[in-house]
Amino acid sequence: MSAAPLVGYSSSGSEDEAEAGDRVRPGAEGRSRGQSPLPGQRLPVPDSVLHMFAGTEEGPVDDSAQHGGRVRTFPHERGNWATHVYVPYEAREEFLDLLDALLCHAQTYVPRLVRMEAFHLSLSQSVVLRHHWILPFVQALKDRVASFQRFCFTADQIKIYTNQEKTRTFVGLEVTSGHAHFLDLVAEVDRVMEEFDLSTFYQDPSFHISLAWCVGDARLQMEGPCLQELQGIVDEFEDSEMLLRAYAEQIRCKSGNKFFSMPLK
Repeated sequence: MSAAPLVGYSSSGSEDEAEAGDRVRPGAEGRSRGQSPLPGQRLPVPDSVLHMFAGTEEGPVDDSAQHGGRVRTFPHERGNWATHVYVPYEAREEFLDLLDALLCHAQTYVPRLVRMEAFHLSLSQSVVLRHHWILPFVQALKDRVASFQRFCFTADQIKIYTNQEKTRTFVGLEVTSGHAHFLDLVAEVDRVMEEFDLSTFYQDPSFHISLAWCVGDARLQMEGPCLQELQGIVDEFEDSEMLLRAYAEQIRCKSGNKFFSMPLK
């Protein structure tokens, strides 16, 4: 089953540009040593200076080996910032204990699974913003969600997801109560996306907390017995009903390496 893509976030935070020296004007080479250049003439620039900054305007090499084999869902371009809107989830110690138990069992089916470093529930796809649009975009988000109150939700249903390109697989906990509140938030986020001519969220979203991920499409190994066994671990975990109930207290926007928080009332 395919669900909202959860991409690796990257940024193009530097706008620096380097320029080579000016070309030599005709006639400058004909003057004898010791003579001053004529007014308005420029001295020739040494080759060592002309080639000093060669290649500095190229974007960084996208080496997937540097970030766990993940592949960008869109190419890196200077000035483009990967942007994502979500509700953060603060994991308690007991939640991490449950996650360890789930991951240990899931790795018997897919050994390459690794734990997520942070947890959230997506309210948008990952989109691309130009740097000068970041602050207007965030302000539009703040205006749209200013009247929303915090709400309680439960995420206790194990589900397997892939991103749209089927290049990554995720084990997630799907929201089973509070779904309507998330839909209301997405409706406002979508309106902002439309204002900036960006992609809106999915028509029938499955709100969830991703727990672990791996490179490639691992649904065949994980759906079926593995999925049932993981759900059994959740259901039998001590106080899981209370543990997997939480409050959505803020919306967060990550654009490149910048974070913007919007508290709910």
